[in-house]
Amino acid sequence: MKEVIESSRKLAKPFRVINGRNFKLSKYNPGETLGFGSEDKPLAKEALENGIQALAELQDMLYAQDKWAVLLIFQAMDAAGKDGVIKHVMSGLNPQGCQVFSFKAPSAEDLDHDYLWRCMKCLPNRGHIGIFNRSYYEETLVVRVHPELLDKAKIPPSLITKKIWNERFEDIRCFERYLSRNGIVVVKFFLNLSKNEQKRRFLERADVPDKNWKFSVSDMAERSFWNQYQKAYEDMIRNTATKESPWYVVPADNKWFSREVVAAAVIDAMANLNLAYPRVDKAKLAEIARARKALLSSQ
Repeated sequence: MKEVIESSRKLAKPFRVINGRNFKLSKYNPGETLGFGSEDKPLAKEALENGIQALAELQDMLYAQDKWAVLLIFQAMDAAGKDGVIKHVMSGLNPQGCQVFSFKAPSAEDLDHDYLWRCMKCLPNRGHIGIFNRSYYEETLVVRVHPELLDKAKIPPSLITKKIWNERFEDIRCFERYLSRNGIVVVKFFLNLSKNEQKRRFLERADVPDKNWKFSVSDMAERSFWNQYQKAYEDMIRNTATKESPWYVVPADNKWFSREVVAAAVIDAMANLNLAYPRVDKAKLAEIARARKALLSSQ
């Protein structure tokens, strides 16, 4: 376990952003693999399997200790691989201690509440891992790229000013600080996909029958706003990356590498919690001893 934790910290560190003041998305290469090539895929697969085992052990202690909760947030352009990362990296977790929520377009009920509401009611219990596939950050991304969506949010017109995005960033920073002060560890992932790789994956969905179901005309429409989204993501990370709730800008052009980076970051975050199984006091030990003795003498 110790060796896996140390290697995970080393792997995750180059992609962690804890102060976004001077963040520039252009400095992060979507095809980065830290020098590893396709010939290293078997080693990456083995490392991921070891990471999954380590995550299972850490989750077991998290659940038993029942003090902390972990919230993992995934944001990305379409076809960046969020579903695959969640499926592969979290495959070894106990379903009893893990919940996954996917946030799509807000419902009529959602729009009758503030934009954090639908995510707040899905926050993980203590001892649990919560996974958000998209999140309240959509309100600073898709709504920013398509500001006409603000009209559907029923916000009083006087509150929709030029400052609204900075105000939302401020609200989110305060919200995540509140979570961290209450024992909910927030770890955020932006899967950084290149435009060329997105095109390749879209074409694959169109050409491969078994992947046709993934193809979406609306995703193609959003591709035409690529530059606006890149600017929105950059501003999002610049304004909400903090030590308490860091962003990981994960290279997403190579799925085998992005999965390993995400696993490493989650292991690092959980290892920092100093998780341990609860210690049993003398009275409890005596009770266990009596129960054991009764079991041995019973038929």
